[in-house]
This record gives sequence, structure tokens and C-alpha cells, in this order.
Amino acid sequence: MKLRTTSNISAKHKLSTTMRSWLHILQTDLEGLKDTLEEAKKENPFIEIKSGNEVKSNQKSKSSNQYQKNSVSNTIEALSLSKKSLYDRLYEQIQPPLFPTKTSVNIALEIIKNINNNGYLGTDISKIAKELNTSVDAVESVRKRFAYLEPSGVGAIDLYESFLFQLNDFDLESKLYSLCTKIIKDFENLGDYQNEDGFLNAIKIIRKLKNPPALEFQEEVVQIIPDIFIENQNGEIKVSLNNSYYPEIVIDTNGLEDEFLFVKKKLKEAKNLLEALELRKETLTKIALMLVEYQYDFFQGGDIKPLKLDDLSVELDRHHSTISRAISNKYLSCNRGIFSLKSFFSTAIDEDTSNRAIKSYIKEIIKNEDKKKPLSDNKILTLVNKKFGTNIGRRTITKYRISESIESSNQRKKQYQLKV
Repeated sequence: MKLRTTSNISAKHKLSTTMRSWLHILQTDLEGLKDTLEEAKKENPFIEIKSGNEVKSNQKSKSSNQYQKNSVSNTIEALSLSKKSLYDRLYEQIQPPLFPTKTSVNIALEIIKNINNNGYLGTDISKIAKELNTSVDAVESVRKRFAYLEPSGVGAIDLYESFLFQLNDFDLESKLYSLCTKIIKDFENLGDYQNEDGFLNAIKIIRKLKNPPALEFQEEVVQIIPDIFIENQNGEIKVSLNNSYYPEIVIDTNGLEDEFLFVKKKLKEAKNLLEALELRKETLTKIALMLVEYQYDFFQGGDIKPLKLDDLSVELDRHHSTISRAISNKYLSCNRGIFSLKSFFSTAIDEDTSNRAIKSYIKEIIKNEDKKKPLSDNKILTLVNKKFGTNIGRRTITKYRISESIESSNQRKKQYQLKV
């Protein structure tokens, strides 16, 4: 794909002069790009903004025709309607420590494909095992880890299991957790437990559980227009932008720029806007090429490798915030589906704090905890956020604890008692 380039002006310099005023063009998703440009048009009577649909109806180039069909294909529409928000959220979480191997990732991705709009698994586990040529036990082992994903309860087989998954969101004492579990498993005989100690507290907890687990996503119907196409053709990976949906800026001063200072000023603004749009394309193209380089194994069917924004910031000589804007609300389409650009970057807590440091700290404080009163995940969360100045959630603490093969506070307490 060919991009227009400006003469003898470095990309870094262009960012400081042009993008300083038009960074929102870089941040806007492809679908909303025309509206963003229309805002600029209000202040400039000499430009016209044509939508991508208008542009592609007049384009005859091979590259345009090649991707016009792809960008509106039934495959993309099927992947980008109501499932989008739920499935994209799940895809982002399929990474270590819960899914540390290529096998576990592939199984998890196949499970996601079979999760229905309610958030429940919509097929038999045996069918997934057969599809992947693996054992039912292997699939079930990976599926159980969905108990620690968001939305809570997703991936369960039925309502009762979803409720059991959701109990992980509550830091319950052993006795109350056990009672909640018994009631959920025997909900039809709820009355049999009303004399149990803690019954009312258990009911309060159960009433907080969601049904269906993906309830919050059901009303969202959003069509995704990917900015980038990455195609694997006979082992060769090709990168292109979705030019068919890019709006076009048309400048027409009717020859008046040589006569009026006002027209000259507006013409310069129009050219800056055009340059900003081209910089958007240029930046996204470079990011796409870097993604292919860093995540080559993924596009060949392998795992996503750890990648930080700073990695691209250094390689592309762009500020960290510019890269962040560039990947915000952007998607790419490849042979494995549609993915947000953010999903290719590791979810480090922040630039100065590594996951490993937090895990080491968790191991240390648990090693020195009061054996009679082990630390709950909520208490560990408080200590972690205070020490590292972070704002992570309890579910993240639970994931880190599980990844280090550390039992829950209730289980540790039992182990300590056995050693006495």
C-alpha cells in the first residue's frame, strides 16, 4: 500500500507542528473519523469531507478493491456485532499467568468461540476437545480458570456453576462460603437451610450474583470497522490499512489563495489537517508492521508475546502518549479474528512496577503472615496498593496468588492448623 509523504520534514517535527493541534484525529476510531474531521470543517469553508463510502465508490485501484470486500464481509460483521464487547473483553484476558502455554491459550480461545450471548458455554466440552484433538480433562481444566475472568461467572455451563464462579468475587469466611455453596447446589430445597447459622448472610450474598453472567453486555450492539488488515497468504504476512473506509479531504479555494490573506490562512489549516490524516495512516501502518515483527508467532497461530508501549515508542521515535493514542479504540482483522490493538500489549501495572515485583511481595508477606489469622486477598490488596502506589483490583491479586500456587487464606489456615 502506498502512502503520501511530505517533503523533507521528519516525522518527529511533523508531530510537533501538525499533530499538536490534531492529535484527536490519531485517537479517533475509524468509524468516527469523518465526524472528527467535520468538526474541523466548520471553521474552514474551503474544505469538503467525503465519507469512506463516497470515496470507495469512485476508487478503481487494485488495493482499494481488494480490501473493500474484506471490510464489509459477512465474516467481519458476524464477529463485530453484539458479541464484540463481551468477546473482546475475554480475548484481552487470555494471557499468563492463568493461560501460560500455547495449548492453554488455544483451548481458551476455542472456549470463547463457544460462549453464547448470555456468557454461558454453549456446547459440550467433548466437542471442543474433539475439535482441538485433546482430552476432555484438558479442556475442563482450562475452562475452570474462567472463574477468575471478567465478567464474573462467564464460561460456566449453567446458572448454578455461574453462581459458584461468582463467589470468587467475595472474600468470605470458610463457613459462610461453604453454606453459600451448599445452597447454590441445592437451591430447589432452599427452605432446608433456613435454620443454618449464617443463612440470612448467605442469601444476601447470593442475591448479589448476576444471571446471566454477561448481562451487562447484552444491550451493546457495536459494529467494529478495523483500521488494519493483516493477512497470512501462504506463509507471507501482508499489512494494509482499511483505505476503503478512510474519509477524504478535498481542498478547493477556487484560485483565491493568491489574493486574500484569510484564504491563505485557511488553506494552510486545510493542508495541516490533510497532513494530520496522512500522519495517522503513517503511524498506524508503522505500528502494524511492528506488531507483525513482535507478534509474528501469534499471526502464525502461536501465542501473544509480552509487549510494552515503550517498546514501540523507542522503535518509532514517538512519545509514549502518542502510541497510546494511536492504539486507542483501534482494531485489526487477521485470519484469527478481530482484535483490539491494546490486546497485543502486556498489561503491566505501570511503567515502573512489574507483575513479578508484586508477585514477589505477595509471596513475602504470606510467608511472614500470622499463622492463626492468614491474610485475605482483600488485605493483601490493601498492602500491595499501599506499597506500590497502584490501584489494581482484588481479582488481580487472586490471579497472582493462584499463579504462584498459593492457597486461599481459608485453605492456608487449615494447613497451618495441621502443622501445629
